[in-house]
Amino acid sequence: MDAKTLEARARAEGTPVIDGDTATFVWRGRGPVAVQGDFQDWHGEPLPLERVAPGLWARTLTLPRDAYVEYVLLDSRGNKVPDTFNPRVSDNGFGDFNHCFSLPEGGPPEVLQRPRGAPRGRVTRHMLETEDMAVGGRRAVALYAPPVPFPVPLVVVLDGDDYLKRVKLPEVVESLMARGLMSPVALAMVSNGGEARSVEYTCSEYTVDLLLRRVLPLAREHLSLVDAPGAHAVLGSSFGGLMALFAGLRAPEVFGRVLAQSGAFAVDGRDFVVFDLARLAPRRPLDVWMDCGRFEVLLEGNRRMAPLLAASGHRVEFREYNAGHNYPAWRNDLWHGLRWLFPAGATSSMS
Repeated sequence: MDAKTLEARARAEGTPVIDGDTATFVWRGRGPVAVQGDFQDWHGEPLPLERVAPGLWARTLTLPRDAYVEYVLLDSRGNKVPDTFNPRVSDNGFGDFNHCFSLPEGGPPEVLQRPRGAPRGRVTRHMLETEDMAVGGRRAVALYAPPVPFPVPLVVVLDGDDYLKRVKLPEVVESLMARGLMSPVALAMVSNGGEARSVEYTCSEYTVDLLLRRVLPLAREHLSLVDAPGAHAVLGSSFGGLMALFAGLRAPEVFGRVLAQSGAFAVDGRDFVVFDLARLAPRRPLDVWMDCGRFEVLLEGNRRMAPLLAASGHRVEFREYNAGHNYPAWRNDLWHGLRWLFPAGATSSMS
Protein backbone atom coordinates (compact mmCIF):
# COMPACT_ATOMS: atom_id res chain seq x y z
CA MET A 1 0.00 0.00 0.00
CA ASP A 2 1.47 3.37 -0.97
CA ALA A 3 1.83 6.14 1.62
CA LYS A 4 -0.93 8.31 0.15
CA THR A 5 -3.47 5.47 0.26
CA LEU A 6 -2.35 4.49 3.75
CA GLU A 7 -2.89 7.99 5.12
CA ALA A 8 -6.25 8.30 3.38
CA ARG A 9 -7.40 5.05 4.97
CA ALA A 10 -6.07 6.13 8.38
CA ARG A 11 -8.10 9.35 8.17
CA ALA A 12 -11.24 7.60 6.94
CA GLU A 13 -11.15 4.38 8.98
CA GLY A 14 -9.06 5.36 12.01
CA THR A 15 -5.89 3.69 13.14
CA PRO A 16 -4.50 1.21 13.17
CA VAL A 17 -5.55 0.31 9.63
CA ILE A 18 -6.87 -3.24 9.81
CA ASP A 19 -6.52 -5.84 7.06
CA GLY A 20 -7.46 -9.32 8.28
CA ASP A 21 -4.86 -10.19 10.90
CA THR A 22 -2.63 -7.15 10.34
CA ALA A 23 -2.79 -3.79 12.09
CA THR A 24 -0.84 -0.85 10.63
CA PHE A 25 -0.16 2.03 13.01
CA VAL A 26 0.00 5.37 11.18
CA TRP A 27 1.16 8.69 12.59
CA ARG A 28 1.69 12.10 11.01
CA GLY A 29 4.11 14.59 12.56
CA ARG A 30 7.75 15.16 13.34
CA GLY A 31 9.17 11.80 14.29
CA PRO A 32 10.44 9.45 15.22
CA VAL A 33 7.71 7.72 17.23
CA ALA A 34 7.30 4.19 18.56
CA VAL A 35 4.38 2.03 19.70
CA GLN A 36 4.09 0.07 22.93
CA GLY A 37 1.14 -1.94 24.16
CA ASP A 38 -0.60 -5.12 25.18
CA PHE A 39 1.10 -7.17 22.46
CA GLN A 40 4.33 -6.80 24.50
CA ASP A 41 2.55 -6.87 27.87
CA TRP A 42 4.01 -3.35 28.14
CA HIS A 43 7.54 -4.75 28.58
CA GLY A 44 10.60 -4.42 26.38
CA GLU A 45 11.61 -1.70 23.96
CA PRO A 46 8.86 0.22 22.14
CA LEU A 47 8.60 -0.72 18.47
CA PRO A 48 9.65 2.17 16.19
CA LEU A 49 7.44 3.31 13.34
CA GLU A 50 9.24 3.73 10.03
CA ARG A 51 9.20 6.85 7.88
CA VAL A 52 7.14 6.06 4.78
CA ALA A 53 6.79 9.63 3.45
CA PRO A 54 7.75 13.13 4.63
CA GLY A 55 6.14 13.48 8.08
CA LEU A 56 4.35 10.13 7.82
CA TRP A 57 5.30 7.10 9.92
CA ALA A 58 3.93 3.55 9.95
CA ARG A 59 4.45 0.05 11.34
CA THR A 60 2.50 -3.16 10.68
CA LEU A 61 1.98 -5.92 13.25
CA THR A 62 0.38 -9.33 12.75
CA LEU A 63 -2.09 -10.13 15.55
CA PRO A 64 -4.80 -12.73 16.26
CA ARG A 65 -8.04 -11.96 14.40
CA ASP A 66 -10.03 -11.87 17.65
CA ALA A 67 -7.63 -9.69 19.64
CA TYR A 68 -8.46 -6.61 21.71
CA VAL A 69 -5.43 -4.31 22.07
CA GLU A 70 -4.50 -1.20 24.04
CA TYR A 71 -1.42 0.85 23.12
CA VAL A 72 0.36 4.21 23.29
CA LEU A 73 2.62 6.12 20.92
CA LEU A 74 5.88 7.47 22.36
CA ASP A 75 8.31 10.10 21.12
CA SER A 76 12.10 9.74 21.22
CA ARG A 77 12.15 10.85 24.88
CA GLY A 78 9.54 8.29 25.90
CA ASN A 79 6.75 10.83 26.25
CA LYS A 80 3.25 9.89 25.12
CA VAL A 81 1.98 11.52 21.93
CA PRO A 82 -1.66 11.31 20.83
CA ASP A 83 -2.68 9.10 17.95
CA THR A 84 -4.82 11.70 16.23
CA PHE A 85 -6.19 9.11 13.80
CA ASN A 86 -7.64 7.00 16.66
CA PRO A 87 -10.19 8.65 18.98
CA ARG A 88 -10.90 5.35 20.79
CA VAL A 89 -9.39 5.41 24.28
CA SER A 90 -9.61 3.33 27.45
CA ASP A 91 -8.94 4.31 31.07
CA ASN A 92 -5.62 2.68 32.02
CA GLY A 93 -6.42 2.73 35.75
CA PHE A 94 -3.53 5.10 36.55
CA GLY A 95 -5.18 8.43 35.80
CA ASP A 96 -4.45 8.32 32.08
CA PHE A 97 -5.75 6.71 28.89
CA ASN A 98 -4.54 4.24 26.29
CA HIS A 99 -5.63 4.08 22.69
CA CYS A 100 -7.47 0.86 21.85
CA PHE A 101 -8.81 -1.21 18.97
CA SER A 102 -10.16 -4.65 18.11
CA LEU A 103 -9.35 -6.97 15.25
CA PRO A 104 -12.27 -8.10 13.03
CA GLU A 105 -13.39 -10.92 15.32
CA GLY A 106 -12.61 -9.11 18.59
CA GLY A 107 -14.51 -6.51 20.56
CA PRO A 108 -17.40 -6.78 23.04
CA PRO A 109 -19.57 -9.88 22.48
CA GLU A 110 -23.24 -9.42 21.72
CA VAL A 111 -24.26 -11.33 24.86
CA LEU A 112 -23.15 -8.33 26.94
CA GLN A 113 -25.78 -6.09 25.36
CA ARG A 114 -28.78 -6.03 27.66
CA PRO A 115 -31.90 -7.10 25.72
CA ARG A 116 -34.57 -4.45 25.45
CA GLY A 117 -37.05 -4.80 28.27
CA ALA A 118 -34.81 -7.08 30.34
CA PRO A 119 -35.72 -6.89 34.06
CA ARG A 120 -33.45 -4.69 36.14
CA GLY A 121 -32.27 -5.23 39.67
CA ARG A 122 -31.29 -2.68 42.31
CA VAL A 123 -27.90 -1.33 43.42
CA THR A 124 -27.57 0.17 46.90
CA ARG A 125 -24.47 1.73 48.46
CA HIS A 126 -23.22 1.12 51.99
CA MET A 127 -20.28 1.95 54.27
CA LEU A 128 -18.71 -0.64 56.54
CA GLU A 129 -16.83 0.13 59.73
CA THR A 130 -13.58 -1.82 59.30
CA GLU A 131 -11.08 -0.08 61.56
CA ASP A 132 -10.03 -3.31 63.27
CA MET A 133 -9.22 -5.21 60.06
CA ALA A 134 -8.62 -2.87 57.12
CA VAL A 135 -6.79 0.33 56.27
CA GLY A 136 -8.88 3.49 56.41
CA GLY A 137 -11.42 2.45 59.00
CA ARG A 138 -14.35 2.46 56.56
CA ARG A 139 -14.98 0.60 53.34
CA ALA A 140 -17.57 1.21 50.61
CA VAL A 141 -19.66 -1.72 49.42
CA ALA A 142 -22.23 -1.66 46.61
CA LEU A 143 -24.89 -4.37 46.85
CA TYR A 144 -26.83 -5.61 43.84
CA ALA A 145 -30.16 -7.41 44.25
CA PRO A 146 -31.35 -9.25 41.12
CA PRO A 147 -34.96 -8.90 39.91
CA VAL A 148 -36.12 -12.28 41.24
CA PRO A 149 -38.38 -13.18 44.21
CA PHE A 150 -36.29 -16.03 45.65
CA PRO A 151 -32.95 -16.44 47.48
CA VAL A 152 -29.82 -16.52 45.32
CA PRO A 153 -26.07 -17.10 45.73
CA LEU A 154 -23.82 -14.11 46.44
CA VAL A 155 -20.77 -13.12 44.41
CA VAL A 156 -18.32 -11.05 46.48
CA VAL A 157 -16.43 -8.82 44.04
CA LEU A 158 -12.96 -7.47 44.83
CA ASP A 159 -12.03 -4.08 43.32
CA GLY A 160 -15.78 -3.57 43.42
CA ASP A 161 -15.71 0.06 42.25
CA ASP A 162 -14.00 -0.94 39.00
CA TYR A 163 -16.30 -3.90 38.39
CA LEU A 164 -19.29 -1.62 38.98
CA LYS A 165 -18.17 1.37 36.90
CA ARG A 166 -15.86 -0.10 34.25
CA VAL A 167 -17.17 -3.65 33.83
CA LYS A 168 -20.77 -2.63 34.58
CA LEU A 169 -21.16 -6.00 36.26
CA PRO A 170 -24.87 -5.70 37.18
CA GLU A 171 -25.67 -5.07 33.50
CA VAL A 172 -23.54 -8.05 32.45
CA VAL A 173 -25.36 -10.30 34.93
CA GLU A 174 -28.78 -9.01 33.87
CA SER A 175 -28.00 -9.54 30.19
CA LEU A 176 -26.88 -13.12 30.79
CA MET A 177 -29.92 -13.85 32.97
CA ALA A 178 -32.30 -12.36 30.41
CA ARG A 179 -30.72 -14.46 27.65
CA GLY A 180 -31.04 -17.63 29.71
CA LEU A 181 -27.27 -18.07 29.97
CA MET A 182 -26.90 -18.00 33.76
CA SER A 183 -28.94 -18.35 36.92
CA PRO A 184 -29.56 -15.29 39.12
CA VAL A 185 -26.96 -14.04 41.60
CA ALA A 186 -26.57 -11.15 44.01
CA LEU A 187 -23.41 -9.05 44.14
CA ALA A 188 -21.37 -7.44 46.93
CA MET A 189 -18.89 -5.13 45.20
CA VAL A 190 -16.24 -4.22 47.77
CA SER A 191 -13.91 -1.24 47.36
CA ASN A 192 -10.19 -1.92 47.65
CA GLY A 193 -7.85 -0.27 50.15
CA GLY A 194 -6.33 2.23 47.71
CA GLU A 195 -2.60 2.39 48.34
CA ALA A 196 -2.94 -0.65 50.60
CA ARG A 197 -4.53 -2.76 47.82
CA SER A 198 -1.42 -4.79 47.04
CA VAL A 199 -1.05 -5.71 50.72
CA GLU A 200 -4.73 -6.52 51.17
CA TYR A 201 -4.89 -8.71 48.08
CA THR A 202 -1.65 -10.71 48.34
CA CYS A 203 -3.06 -13.63 50.33
CA SER A 204 -4.16 -11.66 53.40
CA GLU A 205 -5.97 -13.46 56.21
CA TYR A 206 -7.26 -10.06 57.30
CA THR A 207 -9.00 -9.65 53.96
CA VAL A 208 -10.61 -13.08 54.28
CA ASP A 209 -11.79 -12.01 57.73
CA LEU A 210 -13.14 -8.75 56.30
CA LEU A 211 -15.21 -10.66 53.75
CA LEU A 212 -16.52 -13.19 56.27
CA ARG A 213 -17.15 -10.94 59.29
CA ARG A 214 -18.17 -7.65 57.66
CA VAL A 215 -19.18 -8.03 54.01
CA LEU A 216 -21.16 -11.27 54.32
CA PRO A 217 -23.32 -10.08 57.28
CA LEU A 218 -24.02 -6.81 55.42
CA ALA A 219 -25.10 -8.75 52.34
CA ARG A 220 -27.30 -11.09 54.39
CA GLU A 221 -28.99 -8.11 56.02
CA HIS A 222 -29.94 -6.43 52.74
CA LEU A 223 -30.18 -9.28 50.20
CA SER A 224 -32.13 -12.52 49.94
CA LEU A 225 -29.37 -15.13 49.90
CA VAL A 226 -29.32 -18.92 49.86
CA ASP A 227 -27.99 -20.62 52.96
CA ALA A 228 -26.01 -23.63 51.77
CA PRO A 229 -22.38 -24.67 52.25
CA GLY A 230 -20.10 -23.30 49.55
CA ALA A 231 -22.94 -21.62 47.66
CA HIS A 232 -21.28 -18.22 47.36
CA ALA A 233 -18.50 -17.02 45.07
CA VAL A 234 -15.64 -14.56 45.06
CA LEU A 235 -14.47 -12.72 41.94
CA GLY A 236 -11.36 -10.66 41.25
CA SER A 237 -8.74 -9.74 38.65
CA SER A 238 -4.94 -9.50 38.83
CA PHE A 239 -4.05 -9.34 42.56
CA GLY A 240 -7.81 -9.49 43.08
CA GLY A 241 -7.81 -12.81 41.20
CA LEU A 242 -5.05 -14.05 43.49
CA MET A 243 -7.05 -12.96 46.53
CA ALA A 244 -10.23 -14.57 45.17
CA LEU A 245 -8.52 -17.95 44.92
CA PHE A 246 -6.91 -17.53 48.35
CA ALA A 247 -10.29 -16.70 49.89
CA GLY A 248 -11.84 -19.80 48.32
CA LEU A 249 -9.02 -22.07 49.49
CA ARG A 250 -9.16 -20.64 53.02
CA ALA A 251 -12.96 -20.52 53.38
CA PRO A 252 -14.40 -23.16 50.98
CA GLU A 253 -17.38 -23.74 53.26
CA VAL A 254 -18.55 -20.24 52.30
CA PHE A 255 -16.85 -19.42 48.99
CA GLY A 256 -17.22 -22.67 47.08
CA ARG A 257 -16.89 -20.92 43.73
CA VAL A 258 -14.00 -18.78 42.52
CA LEU A 259 -13.68 -16.62 39.41
CA ALA A 260 -10.08 -15.45 38.97
CA GLN A 261 -9.35 -13.19 36.00
CA SER A 262 -5.65 -12.81 35.13
CA GLY A 263 -4.77 -14.06 38.59
CA ALA A 264 -1.35 -12.82 39.76
CA PHE A 265 -0.43 -16.20 41.26
CA ALA A 266 3.27 -15.74 40.45
CA VAL A 267 5.02 -12.37 40.09
CA ASP A 268 8.66 -11.72 39.15
CA GLY A 269 9.55 -15.39 39.43
CA ARG A 270 8.02 -15.83 42.89
CA ASP A 271 5.03 -18.08 43.57
CA PHE A 272 2.51 -16.93 46.14
CA VAL A 273 1.32 -19.29 48.88
CA VAL A 274 -1.76 -20.27 46.84
CA PHE A 275 0.48 -22.77 45.04
CA ASP A 276 1.18 -24.52 48.35
CA LEU A 277 -2.50 -24.43 49.32
CA ALA A 278 -3.53 -25.74 45.90
CA ARG A 279 -1.40 -28.86 46.43
CA LEU A 280 -3.27 -29.83 49.60
CA ALA A 281 -6.23 -32.18 49.63
CA PRO A 282 -9.18 -29.78 49.97
CA ARG A 283 -11.53 -29.73 52.95
CA ARG A 284 -14.20 -29.01 50.37
CA PRO A 285 -13.49 -29.01 46.61
CA LEU A 286 -13.97 -25.69 44.84
CA ASP A 287 -15.42 -24.79 41.48
CA VAL A 288 -12.70 -22.56 39.99
CA TRP A 289 -12.94 -20.59 36.76
CA MET A 290 -9.70 -18.99 35.60
CA ASP A 291 -9.08 -16.87 32.52
CA CYS A 292 -6.04 -14.94 31.30
CA GLY A 293 -4.93 -13.02 28.22
CA ARG A 294 -2.29 -14.58 25.99
CA PHE A 295 -0.40 -11.27 25.89
CA GLU A 296 0.13 -11.32 29.68
CA VAL A 297 3.26 -12.35 31.54
CA LEU A 298 0.86 -13.76 34.18
CA LEU A 299 -0.21 -16.46 31.73
CA GLU A 300 2.60 -18.80 32.79
CA GLY A 301 1.46 -18.84 36.43
CA ASN A 302 -2.15 -19.46 35.38
CA ARG A 303 -1.10 -22.35 33.16
CA ARG A 304 0.66 -23.97 36.14
CA MET A 305 -2.12 -23.29 38.61
CA ALA A 306 -5.04 -24.83 36.70
CA PRO A 307 -3.71 -28.42 36.49
CA LEU A 308 -2.43 -28.24 40.07
CA LEU A 309 -5.91 -27.43 41.37
CA ALA A 310 -7.46 -30.13 39.21
CA ALA A 311 -4.97 -32.75 40.45
CA SER A 312 -5.94 -31.92 44.06
CA GLY A 313 -9.61 -32.59 43.37
CA HIS A 314 -11.03 -29.18 42.55
CA ARG A 315 -13.30 -28.66 39.54
CA VAL A 316 -11.38 -26.28 37.29
CA GLU A 317 -11.85 -24.59 33.94
CA PHE A 318 -9.15 -22.40 32.41
CA ARG A 319 -9.66 -20.18 29.36
CA GLU A 320 -7.08 -18.19 27.40
CA TYR A 321 -8.03 -15.32 25.10
CA ASN A 322 -6.19 -12.83 22.87
CA ALA A 323 -5.90 -9.64 24.91
CA GLY A 324 -3.86 -8.02 27.65
CA HIS A 325 -4.19 -6.96 31.27
CA ASN A 326 -7.10 -4.50 31.33
CA TYR A 327 -10.74 -4.12 32.30
CA PRO A 328 -12.24 -4.12 28.79
CA ALA A 329 -10.61 -7.51 28.18
CA TRP A 330 -11.89 -8.81 31.53
CA ARG A 331 -15.38 -7.50 30.79
CA ASN A 332 -15.44 -9.08 27.33
CA ASP A 333 -14.49 -12.51 28.69
CA LEU A 334 -16.27 -12.52 32.05
CA TRP A 335 -19.52 -13.99 30.76
CA HIS A 336 -17.86 -17.34 30.06
CA GLY A 337 -16.95 -17.73 33.72
CA LEU A 338 -20.31 -16.55 35.04
CA ARG A 339 -22.15 -18.98 32.79
CA TRP A 340 -19.89 -21.86 33.86
CA LEU A 341 -20.14 -21.18 37.60
CA PHE A 342 -23.86 -20.33 37.59
CA PRO A 343 -25.43 -22.28 34.72
CA ALA A 344 -29.02 -21.44 33.80
CA GLY A 345 -31.54 -23.65 35.54
CA ALA A 346 -29.08 -24.81 38.19
CA THR A 347 -30.19 -25.10 41.79
CA SER A 348 -28.96 -22.34 44.07
CA SER A 349 -27.01 -24.70 46.32
CA MET A 350 -23.91 -26.70 45.60
CA SER A 351 -23.61 -30.44 45.86
